[in-house]
Amino acid sequence: MVLPLVPELPDLIGTTAGNASWMVTATLVAGAVATPVISRMADMYGKRRMILVTLAIVALGALVGAFAPSLPFLILARALQGMGMALVPVGIATMRDELEPEQVPLAVALMSATLAIGAGVGLPLGGYMAQVFDWHVVLWLPGVLALLMIALVLLTVSESSVRTAGAFDVRGAVLLSLALVLLLLAVSKGSDWGWLDVRTLGCFAAGLVLVGLFIPLELRIPNPLVDIRTASQPVVVAANTISVFMGFAMFVNMLVSTQLLQTPKETGYGLGLDALHAGLWMAPSAAAFGLLAPISGWVTRRFGPELAIGAGAAIMAVSYLARIPFSHSIGLVVLGTITVTVGTALAYSALPTLIMRSVPVTETAAANGLNTLLRSVGTSTASAVTTAVLAATITASGFPTYTGMATVFGLATAASLISLGLILPFLRQRSAEVPARPGVEEQKADHVVHGRITDAAGQPLPGAVVTVLGGQGSHVDWSHTDSAGDYSVATGGPIKHLFVVTAPGWAPVSAYVDLERGPQVPPLVLRDRMSVSGTVIGVDGQPAADVSVVVTRRAGGSVDWMRTGPDGRYDLPVPKEGTYVVTAVDRATSAIVTRTVVLGGSAVRTDLELQAATVTAPTG
Repeated sequence: MVLPLVPELPDLIGTTAGNASWMVTATLVAGAVATPVISRMADMYGKRRMILVTLAIVALGALVGAFAPSLPFLILARALQGMGMALVPVGIATMRDELEPEQVPLAVALMSATLAIGAGVGLPLGGYMAQVFDWHVVLWLPGVLALLMIALVLLTVSESSVRTAGAFDVRGAVLLSLALVLLLLAVSKGSDWGWLDVRTLGCFAAGLVLVGLFIPLELRIPNPLVDIRTASQPVVVAANTISVFMGFAMFVNMLVSTQLLQTPKETGYGLGLDALHAGLWMAPSAAAFGLLAPISGWVTRRFGPELAIGAGAAIMAVSYLARIPFSHSIGLVVLGTITVTVGTALAYSALPTLIMRSVPVTETAAANGLNTLLRSVGTSTASAVTTAVLAATITASGFPTYTGMATVFGLATAASLISLGLILPFLRQRSAEVPARPGVEEQKADHVVHGRITDAAGQPLPGAVVTVLGGQGSHVDWSHTDSAGDYSVATGGPIKHLFVVTAPGWAPVSAYVDLERGPQVPPLVLRDRMSVSGTVIGVDGQPAADVSVVVTRRAGGSVDWMRTGPDGRYDLPVPKEGTYVVTAVDRATSAIVTRTVVLGGSAVRTDLELQAATVTAPTG
């Protein structure tokens, strides 16, 4: 709603165009910072509570904006309202907790549709209201809507019982917030400052340094703001990377289409509409998003989110390619925006579902918050790249050439194709809903328990994976242990559940745990390291002492080595399941033996018998 107002702000409040643009930048940066922080707090302190807190902040921003006497207060108002962007992942996580599993894909698709509808309605509505009423109405109207939503949430949404234990990661929140502020300032202000300006380069460099500090910190501390171990799973990495490229491709649709509609006809390609009518012609694409929501939800539920994302990316790529030669009339531009929207609706409705199926229940809001944040990075990058490309092709008339528009369409095509390429490896693993089995219990994961994984000496084991199953084997939840060896998992209630624990380099363990005694699960202990052991026998048939034994990977690279004791025994741990090569060599006699062993989750005993060295004389 504020975008149509920005060009007029220099005259309205007596400032420069560059200063006025901070009203948009502040919203973007505040939303990016708030999304991961509020999402994590929702997982820890309650989703309904954080929805209400966030809506109250948005209402406060509207109050500040309605009576803002100067630009700094307007920027503060927009920053407070920008924090409302965190409502998206928290709302999605709330639906996962409150709805039945088969209802979630449609609910997520409908919520994605409301985002597009809001954007489509906001542009023309903001322009209209600023013309008809006092321009401050654009700032205080979101506050009225926020108060209405507070009342609706209080009436209809119950607090989720799914919460993560532990203390909030303040250091991680500060580091990530500073990094995001610096990186997004560089992206959003780079075209104004200059991409090689010391301020732009300095923000980029400082932001990257802080990200470099943030990642190892999150791996070391308990209850991290972002669970790097979960986020580094291949499917989660793919989904988050797709969000960046999809965000880029989606925003190009809005930016370039609006530019085409508003560019004067004298340029030879423009359609000469004012801001209000251009916004009205963009409305059909928002309506298409809403109408497609049930179809998107059905495709996701029936065929799996991977296929929906792949189909959406393919439709977007084809649509953008077609728009390069066919964008010279209002009808073609509107048709182009709608076809791109079809692909966007399919992909956007499926991404949160893919994330939720790939992360623990207790991390739903945080994982969706990171995904939403990366989508914002994509849209911010689209804005910066589009501005830079179009600025580079501006003619004497003051407007960019159509070649610049086509170039941006080409970049959106590439972003869509990259998204398609990222999801293709997972299509074989697509996770459509598994049909219910007669006689198998259906458990809603809404009861959180906590525990710790240690070794036999009582030392915590970070990075272990805990899987929780119902009594008859149905999947309930899973989680990683943090740096203190602690975990939180959702269960089906205070009844017996099967816990299966695995960790790299350790033999798995399992326990049938009765949860009636409380939410604290007794420590589960991994006692047996995955290792290869045995006795080395010399050429004389006796145990060989002081013989070097080396374990290497069959794919290349050394794992570990040791020398045998007086009894010829060796015992070497291995980092994970797989195929290894064990070699023993007597350095004094050059006797040697090599054996291939396969470890499948437990220790393997392999006795080795040295063979006398044979030397082949070189020929030639």
